[in-house]
Amino acid sequence: MRRRRQDDDLSVLEHLEELRQRVFYSLIAIIVIFVVNWFFARDLFKIIARPIVKYLPPGHRLAFTSLTTPFMVYLKVAFLAALFFASPFVAYQAWKFISPALYPHEKRYVVPFVLFTSLFFLLGGAFGYFVVFPFTCRFFLQLGSDFTPIITIDKYFNLAIEIILGIAIIFELPVVIFILSKLGILSPRFMIKNFKYAVLFAFVAAGVITPTPDAITQTIVAGPFILLYLVGILVSWLARSRGKVDSREPS
Repeated sequence: MRRRRQDDDLSVLEHLEELRQRVFYSLIAIIVIFVVNWFFARDLFKIIARPIVKYLPPGHRLAFTSLTTPFMVYLKVAFLAALFFASPFVAYQAWKFISPALYPHEKRYVVPFVLFTSLFFLLGGAFGYFVVFPFTCRFFLQLGSDFTPIITIDKYFNLAIEIILGIAIIFELPVVIFILSKLGILSPRFMIKNFKYAVLFAFVAAGVITPTPDAITQTIVAGPFILLYLVGILVSWLARSRGKVDSREPS
């Protein structure tokens, strides 16, 4: 007979204390990396600015309208980079929080969980940076080609972080599906049955993440979400079927 999940013996207050501890550790890691990133904030911003700089008319540069704006933008750049650099450690802390809800034999998934959580997050950020965001910049600049662009660095970065970070979070879908399937909350049958709602949600989320009204940009964002959902059906099936095999293993 398998041991009961450790989670069964934890009170609500103990859950909250565990969550507080994991969030605290994650914030410490992000802050430490943020401090290091601050010394490279100018170079990091140049990297983030590349998607629009190459489409700006000759002689045009990004602007700012407040004396403190560059400082605040560099802070945000250093923080955004810290989120991506610290993602493996944050994923490990997330695992430490949910692991009490798992049976002992399920806790060996810690390495795949941290690996794939970090990988999908980075892949999502890369997809947003290299594909979606440059397409968005080119679309808006072409749309306003009859006017003189005065693009401020704060407005530009807010758009960049909304798209890049939003898509990075969307790419975590297979990992979330795996966890929910392991916990018995999701099943492949349920996901297949509600596929049409997933498609609808994908385009709604794409409309929120990307401010462009054109269907092409929204499809570029919604497409990977739908593909990841389909991959998630397979992931859910593997998680549930593997769970049935594990349930017959001695503890």
